Amino acid sequence: MSFREDDDGRADLRKPFLHTGSWYRMGSRQSSMMGSSQAIRDSSISVLACVLIVALGPIQFGFTVGYSSPTQAAITKDLGLSVSEYSLFGSLSNVGAMVGAIASGQIAEYIGRKGSLMIAAIPNVIGWLVISFARDSSFLYMGRLLEGFGVGIISYTVPVYIAEIAPQNLRGSLGSVNQLSVTIGIMISYLLGIFVQWRILAVLGILPCTILIPGLFFIPESPRWLAKMGMTEDFEASLQVLRGFDADISIEVNEIKRAIASTSRRTTIRFADLKRKRYWFPLMVGISLLVLQQLSGINGVFFYSSTIFSAAGVTNSNVATFGLGAVQVVATAVATWLVDRTGRRILLIVSSCGMTISLLIVAVSFFVKGFVSEGSNLYTITGILSIVGVVALAISFSLGMGPIPWLIMSEILPINIKSLAGSVATLANWFVSWLITMTANLLLKWSAGGTFTIYMVVSAFTVAFTSMFVPETKGRTLEEIQTSFR
Repeated sequence: MSFREDDDGRADLRKPFLHTGSWYRMGSRQSSMMGSSQAIRDSSISVLACVLIVALGPIQFGFTVGYSSPTQAAITKDLGLSVSEYSLFGSLSNVGAMVGAIASGQIAEYIGRKGSLMIAAIPNVIGWLVISFARDSSFLYMGRLLEGFGVGIISYTVPVYIAEIAPQNLRGSLGSVNQLSVTIGIMISYLLGIFVQWRILAVLGILPCTILIPGLFFIPESPRWLAKMGMTEDFEASLQVLRGFDADISIEVNEIKRAIASTSRRTTIRFADLKRKRYWFPLMVGISLLVLQQLSGINGVFFYSSTIFSAAGVTNSNVATFGLGAVQVVATAVATWLVDRTGRRILLIVSSCGMTISLLIVAVSFFVKGFVSEGSNLYTITGILSIVGVVALAISFSLGMGPIPWLIMSEILPINIKSLAGSVATLANWFVSWLITMTANLLLKWSAGGTFTIYMVVSAFTVAFTSMFVPETKGRTLEEIQTSFR
């Protein structure tokens, strides 16, 4: 039985929320009738253009993460919030993101990658508006939860969409754009927060999603998702648009069809099936990397960075924090350039080693600081060392552990469990992020040196885990990667 015959029965049941396949086919036929290959090329939408549009989602993600840092003093003063109330406001985005993560896989599965991004954009816009007009803490909390829900969906859907549309030789670089966009969003929020009032900053937070929503109508749906839904003509049209109308896509089409056909023979996955390596191994690697990314304490360190800068004598902590955000953007851009040249695995190992050394420097500086008198030369030196450690940590994290776990997750999960497994992996990441955020201050009050030592041990474990278990996915199609686990 052919691929189309296998799936025609369910094709009518699941249509993309934003259906664009028909106009691509129409444009292709019209261009063919015109007999102009140049017109066809000019009318095609490149993969890069698609990535740039969906990258507005991670920019929104980063803006949400960064918003609470430059606005804390102004919001607590204007609305009369206590430190604990503002801390709750900051952490609620993680709570909302956990809810969004639970729903993200099923939403992306049933209405498509574009449809789920549309759903994610709407609560983000509403959330920013609620915050901008807030008169008490309840409005702040409501807006933050709505933002977090949208961000939870975005954090799963964007890397999956990029991985499914990118050619294998560019998948690493294009996939790393996800984390690059997050760091850009954080940096923009830090920068604008220096100059504009917090309500205006909340209004500006609407812009990424208000541009994303219309942009989604001009890019194709994921061809692999269309193929899984049995929409063969739309799948081929989408892939042709992504590769260019003058490209031969027959080999890639056949590979995707074979992969979909092999996973469609059994649509229900039982818990007993998870004992098979083709399922448990990629699931273990994907979840572990996303959990270790957060257990390294990166959020705790960045939240504490202003205190570290102040202790080292930096007078304007907001400017210093913006500088740290800019360093992240540059380092992540370098990772985007390197990932398809050096490979994912080696960058993860280098990144984790760098984080281990950086955290060791910060831990030692705090241990030593506890034994020297304030104002002494050695006290000043330890402050400078702590800054060096934090900056080195930001660079090391951005080179690998920032972008690559999301990329690996989107590459290795089998298509028939991707929605559920992806939701679980994303939920685990956001839960640990929330846990680190909530416990960082308590741990730092207990012992700053001890806290950074714990984070250092986790980073050292990540080096060992990556060396032993993480496969190299560079230069392989998604179908080849998933077949290797069988």
